[in-house]
Amino acid sequence: MLFPTTLVGSYPQPEWLIDRQKLAARFPPRVRAKELWRIAEPWREEAQDDATLLAIRAQEDAGLDIITDGEIRRESYSNRFATALEGIDIDNPGTALDRSGHPNPVPRIVGPIRRKHPVEVEDARFLRAHTTKPIKMTVPGPFTMSQQAQNDYYPSEEAAAMDYAAAVNEEIRDLCAAGADVVQLDEPYMQARPEKARQYGLRALNRALLGIAGTTAVHICFGYAAIIHQRPSGYSFLPELAGCSCHQVSVETAQSKLDCAVLAKLAGKRIMVGCLDLNDPTVETPETIVARIKRALPYVKPENAILAPDCGMKYLPRQVAFGKMASMVAAAKMLRAEFG
Repeated sequence: MLFPTTLVGSYPQPEWLIDRQKLAARFPPRVRAKELWRIAEPWREEAQDDATLLAIRAQEDAGLDIITDGEIRRESYSNRFATALEGIDIDNPGTALDRSGHPNPVPRIVGPIRRKHPVEVEDARFLRAHTTKPIKMTVPGPFTMSQQAQNDYYPSEEAAAMDYAAAVNEEIRDLCAAGADVVQLDEPYMQARPEKARQYGLRALNRALLGIAGTTAVHICFGYAAIIHQRPSGYSFLPELAGCSCHQVSVETAQSKLDCAVLAKLAGKRIMVGCLDLNDPTVETPETIVARIKRALPYVKPENAILAPDCGMKYLPRQVAFGKMASMVAAAKMLRAEFG
């Protein structure tokens, strides 16, 4: 299919499930933030199942081609996985600077990082059981997790990143076995800390993808529109992903008005083109979205273009998120009619 549509990963969690005002008033949590949940522990999993079903149905009703679980069970994109690993002291967190430069409580590494058990596999099985469409699961990338931790064990950040990568690799294998058609690694800190990313980030990323037979993607972004309002017009780390073994690269172009010429350097990759501006509370017209995609097409073959939002849809009101998805689907139909 030309111009398939999907989410980056997240979808707005219902107000009855999570305190959205608290969520929006803080930086994304790196350690557990159970105070965000409105539902008490004995009933939380059932409530999360119900909310995940709503997210699946919303994506299907809007007409998306590749479905995610909306990351409904997560307090942030990374902390559900990062705090489930062996070698992490979650009761006595450390501190690290966020990409905005603010100190934030983070997992503290006190021993060898290992995956104790599958973390998101049951989430993938639930998603697979409740849609007939292709599905995508997302996992935090090893470089980003190494930057969102206080290292009190390893001789270097690189050593920590490589063990994170081994843990992620195990998770990806199990997610593919559970029915995930695409597994995406989220690596926003490659953009935020490009010098370190060039030193060892790509090596860690390729270790996480080593031997994976299924379709894999890497997402790299400027930060949530709800938190990071000013954006550069270009990435500080993106052409380097040509050396990554992933099949797809997810980028933001809408809010930043990205100079899409850089995408020519990722020839051979399919590109998830972020075409919904999540800093804009209005629903774009399909024509606006088509124009954004066409900015990329001189550098990305139509058969390699995937339509997706910019990053951070979870912060939008649900009705706005649905409207933007539906408009994106309408734009994809217009593009197929023109290029198909």
